[in-house]
Amino acid sequence: MVEDPRLSQDSNDPHVREPDAKDAKDAQVQCSGIPNGDSGSADTTRLYKRRWLVVFLFSSYSLSNAYQWIQYGIISNVVMKFYSVDAFAVDWLSMVFMLTYIPFIFPVTWLLDKKGLRVMALLASALNCAGTWIKVASARPDLFAVTMLGQFTSSVAQVFILGMPSRLASVWFGANEVSTACSIGVFGNQLGIAIGFLVPPILVPNVDDVSELANHIRIMFYISAGVATLIFVLVVIVFQEKPELPPTQAEAQARNIPPEEYSYTASILRLLSNKSFMLLVVSYGLNVGCFYAVSTLLNRMIIEHYPGEEVNAGRIGLTIVIAGMVGSLICGIWLDKTKTYKQTTLVVYLFSLIGMLVYAFTLNLGHLWVVFVTAGVLGFFMTGYLPLGFEFAVELTYPESEGTSSGLLNCSAQIFGIIFTICQGKIIDKWGTLAGNIFLSVFLLIGSVLTGFIKADLRRQKVNHQIDVQTVSEKTAADVEGGTSPPEILKERKL
Repeated sequence: MVEDPRLSQDSNDPHVREPDAKDAKDAQVQCSGIPNGDSGSADTTRLYKRRWLVVFLFSSYSLSNAYQWIQYGIISNVVMKFYSVDAFAVDWLSMVFMLTYIPFIFPVTWLLDKKGLRVMALLASALNCAGTWIKVASARPDLFAVTMLGQFTSSVAQVFILGMPSRLASVWFGANEVSTACSIGVFGNQLGIAIGFLVPPILVPNVDDVSELANHIRIMFYISAGVATLIFVLVVIVFQEKPELPPTQAEAQARNIPPEEYSYTASILRLLSNKSFMLLVVSYGLNVGCFYAVSTLLNRMIIEHYPGEEVNAGRIGLTIVIAGMVGSLICGIWLDKTKTYKQTTLVVYLFSLIGMLVYAFTLNLGHLWVVFVTAGVLGFFMTGYLPLGFEFAVELTYPESEGTSSGLLNCSAQIFGIIFTICQGKIIDKWGTLAGNIFLSVFLLIGSVLTGFIKADLRRQKVNHQIDVQTVSEKTAADVEGGTSPPEILKERKL
């Protein structure tokens, strides 16, 4: 069945039947010119069930990569003892992900525009897999440099991942699903961080025997390598570039732009001159940079107040991320229902600030259950903000490439993440965890103020709305010419 543009969303309507072979053939006849960008006729849109498999695969290799980012930090005291390095060196095993992103993001977003989603997926999953196997060879106390090389390889894979959710959602999903799809893409990354908080403290206990500790670390590396290899094979076999027909009228128009008319440099310059988007870039960087700092230094903060609680430190990190995953999905569904991008973003930002303050002032009370609760509240809003930033950016910058806008957001987040992690680590060493967390709270306050100044120019929504109105008007005119009276037309619309 070739869907009417007005009904191009995933069919929740019980009267909509599944497409059969004749319908698919008709779709190809009616829309054969669309993928090549021909214009002059109304574009037909369609949703494919395969979109859920594609977003699941993306979430899977994003999960594997995010797990590697945090797997050292949550057992930082054990890693320091095994490799005989200081805390700052272990922090760099996390911060290398942030540092690598900054120089690589621009060539990678250019490659995304030129080569598309499948090439990006193959490179991301291949590099991620390679990083895991390099780390398998580093399970010896004298091979810290090798384990850093493995982290660096995996960090390059991350550059191909972080900017993908909004692009994948736009290419595969309908207008009323894009925010939910984007949140699912972010969900995979957050689930990986959650597993990274939970599993390493269980697999690598804090034992004194070096050979036993090496064996535990080797087992952890082998498990992550096996999972990454399986995901890479699935991506090679299953991952598809794009659907034959576009899911929305906005995506159809984006496909109709001839490649020779697109300039990556001009796109970057347009984005940098977009004041609302640049405000979002800074505010997004402040929020996510705080999240990176809290995640990287969580083990040090918990151990300072609750010695010997490495496993519970991981569980607290898990609580932060699980709550954030719920927040991400709720925020994505809420955006699809209401389209209140600025209002939702601002509210979630303010609650992130409140959550950070509550966490800061309750961490030293001596009750772990309180830390679990406050950390969960912080994670719900701080991590729930991630898909909001991606989708708000796409709305503010349409029809620019989603990968480019997301790349700039993440570049800002990595820069602030490095700055905040280093500064908060030094502050914790000198003045304690309370001062370090108040330091982050100040910047969350600044981000909330900047978000309030963003002008909500929802360009993508305007395009979809205008085309829907035009389609309804043309259908109404055709019905009148065909002899259908206005009351009957209205009745049909109601039905």
